[in-house]
Amino acid sequence: MLGVVYRDLKPENVLVRDDGHIMLSDFDLSLQQCAVSPTLVRAPACDSDPRRAGGAFCVRPSACMEPSAACVQPACFMPRLFGQRSMRRRQGSELGQGVPELVAEPTAARSMSFVGTHEYLAPEIIKGEGHGSAVDWWTLGVFLHELLYGRTPFKGSGNRATLFNVVDQQLRFPESPSTSYAARDLVRGLLVKEPQQRLGVKRGAAEIKQHPFFEGVNWALIRCSTPPEVPKHVEAEPPAKCGPTHQPPASKTVIGAAEVKSGGKFLDFEFF
Repeated sequence: MLGVVYRDLKPENVLVRDDGHIMLSDFDLSLQQCAVSPTLVRAPACDSDPRRAGGAFCVRPSACMEPSAACVQPACFMPRLFGQRSMRRRQGSELGQGVPELVAEPTAARSMSFVGTHEYLAPEIIKGEGHGSAVDWWTLGVFLHELLYGRTPFKGSGNRATLFNVVDQQLRFPESPSTSYAARDLVRGLLVKEPQQRLGVKRGAAEIKQHPFFEGVNWALIRCSTPPEVPKHVEAEPPAKCGPTHQPPASKTVIGAAEVKSGGKFLDFEFF
């Protein structure tokens, strides 16, 4: 929505707030102010229903006719777009069909810069072919792999070996720990070396949120939900009161041209 290609997703840049939700930091490497055309697109089911064929839910009407703008069913809520009577007649499983979905991704952004962290660099950055917003979905795949298995998927013995692995090595999942098929399928879709075939390149976050791995997540109310882990508040100890304190007499030791006095917890150096 803001037209930002982050380009440096890694654990060090993900902060946990006091309410348990996460936020990104360090936008120094990000590609900002990219052109974004927020568009509401319909699910394919809408086009097959003659009763809805005349309705277009687009901010940019031409997007409805573009193959890349095809939308999948939303995972959150169902707005009241149709008559109340027709809504009652629909079964719960059919309510999500044909609901417009917002797509706001900087898909046209392009850069030739070589930026990022070696283990998280996308293949197109390493090869110098130019890159766009798809690099963020690659780094998300690397990030998820590290969360699941404790290490990045293409790490080599050094930076050079890592870069070669990113470009040439096939993705292989460790045998342990055991992970779900949905988790592996999501990572596999994000770590496609060809950016045009990568998950999220067409509809961005809207496409990824539809993956079965996120089944049951209410994206519309995600900011209001309670995370599985909420940091415990720790009371900071009050600073020690200033005033005279009793300390044992300091002993002196001469080292070279410096006189060292041991004064309790610290050492005082006197140079002459």
